[in-house]
Amino acid sequence: MGYATKGCDEFVEVLSSKAPVPGGGGASALVGAVGAALCNMVGNLTVGKKKYAEVEEELRGLMEQVTDIQNRFLQLIDEDAEGFAPLAKAYGLPSGTEEEKAEKTRVMEQCLVEACRVPMEIMENCCRAIGLVKIFAAKGSVLAVSDAGVAAECCRAALKGASLNVYINTKSMKNREYAEELNQKCDEMISVYGAEAEDLFEDVLKKLK
Repeated sequence: MGYATKGCDEFVEVLSSKAPVPGGGGASALVGAVGAALCNMVGNLTVGKKKYAEVEEELRGLMEQVTDIQNRFLQLIDEDAEGFAPLAKAYGLPSGTEEEKAEKTRVMEQCLVEACRVPMEIMENCCRAIGLVKIFAAKGSVLAVSDAGVAAECCRAALKGASLNVYINTKSMKNREYAEELNQKCDEMISVYGAEAEDLFEDVLKKLK
């Protein structure tokens, strides 16, 4: 679909339209990519400086991890759109007869499960990114500490945004055991890493005020 390669103005225009994709999931993935990119920015403003020579090797290694996450977020923009398309189609299936209703229910359940896959991965990558931002904020250039704070907030927003795309699908699932399993995973990621990102933002704020 190529949404990740569109210009910012074109992406926002499509996002604001009535087209079903990209939507909240793709937007969350993009915001996550921005957060990861800012984390890399902190790294690039740190490595090569004599003052931070002791942590340079460590940060260079971590920047490779951040770059992988950043690139994966961009891929997930399109994957989210691709994952939602079958679900959007399933909503339009006929349900006039009992057989049609049963078939629609079966297809819908499959599509709901698949529609949760990408936002769950977005959340998992947000958690990875937040863990790395924390290190860059602590060991990176003090001149880029505000960027680390913005990175944390972007990743937290992406984490919580992606969770809504899970919750809206699990709410409609017939398999309540699996739905609750996914919900619990989302709750735990938000509880641990969402709180970690918020604390990081507050720490940065204290340094700046």
